Parts: sequence; structure tokens; C-alpha cells
Amino acid sequence: MKKLYWMIGMVLVIGLVMTATFMQGKNVASVNGEKISEDELHELLVSQYGSEVLETLITEKMIKQEMKKEKVEVSKAELEEEMNAYMESYGGEEAFQEILANNGVEMSTIEKNIENYVATKKLIEPRIKITDDELLAYFEENKDSYAQAEQIQASHILVEDEETAKEVRKKLEAGEDFGKLASEYSTDVSNSETGGDLGFFGRGEMVQTFEEAAFTLEIGEISAPVKTDYGYHIIKVVEKKEAKEAVYEEVKQEIKETLFDSKLETEYATWLDEKFEEYEIKNDLKS
Repeated sequence: MKKLYWMIGMVLVIGLVMTATFMQGKNVASVNGEKISEDELHELLVSQYGSEVLETLITEKMIKQEMKKEKVEVSKAELEEEMNAYMESYGGEEAFQEILANNGVEMSTIEKNIENYVATKKLIEPRIKITDDELLAYFEENKDSYAQAEQIQASHILVEDEETAKEVRKKLEAGEDFGKLASEYSTDVSNSETGGDLGFFGRGEMVQTFEEAAFTLEIGEISAPVKTDYGYHIIKVVEKKEAKEAVYEEVKQEIKETLFDSKLETEYATWLDEKFEEYEIKNDLKS
């Protein structure tokens, strides 16, 4: 239910089918003068995607009717929260908008799909029960994934050659500002304007020589030039987080959300089957 690309894909297919339906009788293309008509396009789209698209539309109708019957509403705040979560999962609003633009999909259409998702979630939620025993069992089975590994936050200045690296190092020893020098010298454009900040990272996330040097530094300490395949780095450690075992109470809510999402997916299929049996549905496409 949370597969955004699936939703976008279905929106595009529905759009193609609806466009073809309303424009039958016209020609859409030709090959060496031999025309391809809208009727041919419509027939192909309906034969390949018609059943799936129609089932999606039927499901949407049932959800709307269930919302009315159960007095379920989706608030603007709930819609915005879910939309923000979607955009964040795809790299933020800018990246999200680019996906929509590349697929020719309007934001309002995605908002409608998300509203249907939130409404369905509300309709099914009362059917889902999660016990304390389930939460604890999941924690014990996945404890390592909730533990915090040793991490450091570091900044770096990346230059192409050793001579430049030594020049930068001397300026740092003379008291010049690390962030200012990163902006001036660093070839890593992804973070040069933010003082070379790499954020927090653990072992195994950086190239070995860089990692070995970074993890030996104390907070505030600046390394000698470190050579990697990318060039020469001057590294400064900003903060450290020690390794920490997982604490059940600290991750209990996160586990609950994980189990809820898993059960929601299963329960949705059951709920939908029940509604298809309960509702009087006439599908002329199957006639």
C-alpha cells in the first residue's frame, strides 16, 4: 500500500486508458503512412491493463463508501504528515517533485492516493492487535539491529595533491578556520560549503585508510594528510558516539510501528476480500 512508484504507475495507466476512451476514432501515430488509431490504442490498453485499473477504481469507490459508513475522515494535518514522510523517503520535496514531473503526474493526484491510504489505514487499524509478548519477542530477535554502533561526526577538506594538503594543514596549524578553508580548497562539492561536514558515520562506511585515521582522532583533533583514491584528506573529528546496546523501552514504539505496518499489509488483503464479498459489484469488463 505504501509503494509510491506503484501508485504513480497506476495513475499513469489510468490516465492512458481514460485518454484513449475519450478520444476514440482519432489517429495517434503512423508508420510509413500506415495509421495507428485511437481505437487500436484503446483496445490494447484495455486488454492489457483494463482489469487492473478497473479493480483499482472499484477499490477506491469501496474505500470512500466505507469512510462514509464508518464516519472516517482524513484531516489536513494527517495528509501533510504522510505526504512529508513520502517526500522524505524519496530524498525530499525537490527530488519528489522531479519524480512526479518525469512521470507527468500532478501532486493533487498523489495527495488523493495518500488520502486513500490513510483512510484505509484508519479503517483497518481496529482489526490489528499487537501484544507486549510480540513486541518483546521481536526485540529479542532483532536486538542487534537496534543497537548503536560506535560513530563519529567528522569534517574533511579534500584536495588533489599532497603539496596542497600540506599547505592547508599549515594554515590550520596557524589557526585559520577549518570551515572557511574547506569552502576555499575542498574539491568535495557535496559538503565544501558546509565546512566539509560528513555527518555521523560508523565503521565500514568510509574507505579503509580514511576510516582508520578518523577513528584514531580525538574530538577537535585534526589529522595529517590522508591519501585515498579520491585525493588527500585533512580530517577533523567534531563529535563521538560510543557503542550502545539496544534498550527495549527506547525502541518499543518503533517496533510497534514496524509490526503494525507488517500486519496492516496482511490484514488489508483480508479486509479487501471481505469487502468484495460484501458489496454488490457489477464488472462489465468481465462480461
